[in-house]
Amino acid sequence: MSQVIKLGIAKNNNQKINEVDKIELLSGKGIIGDRHFQENNDSRCNLTLIESENIDYYNDKFKTNYSYIDFRRNIVTKGIELNQLVGKKLLIGEIELEGKDLCRPCKHLEEMLKGQDIVKEFLRRGGLRCEILKSGMLSVGDKIKIV
Repeated sequence: MSQVIKLGIAKNNNQKINEVDKIELLSGKGIIGDRHFQENNDSRCNLTLIESENIDYYNDKFKTNYSYIDFRRNIVTKGIELNQLVGKKLLIGEIELEGKDLCRPCKHLEEMLKGQDIVKEFLRRGGLRCEILKSGMLSVGDKIKIV
């Protein structure tokens, strides 16, 4: 069963991501309290997801112990392959989203984590950018369904 296992937001760019139990999403704007929240927000910047399994893979391969939140995505999932969701709609709890683009890792993340080959290892494992189609609350433990 696919679900949300972690949530994170940061008020400003380059700030530590704070783990939270729930977030409020507004269609066309993003996550209230997050650094990317704004009027008429680019649909690719509303929120981001990443698979916990990809972070586990990296930690196992490089014998590291990075937390899921360290990878700076808003939603950490378990049990769903996000790369298949570009152009598709999904429900997380009661929130409707549309997958817009794959997240590409950046050199900044690699430098912040001081990790080995993060850009290379997360090129096709960096997550999914989504547009919020229906506003509402989202919580850790919410189920994820492809529409």
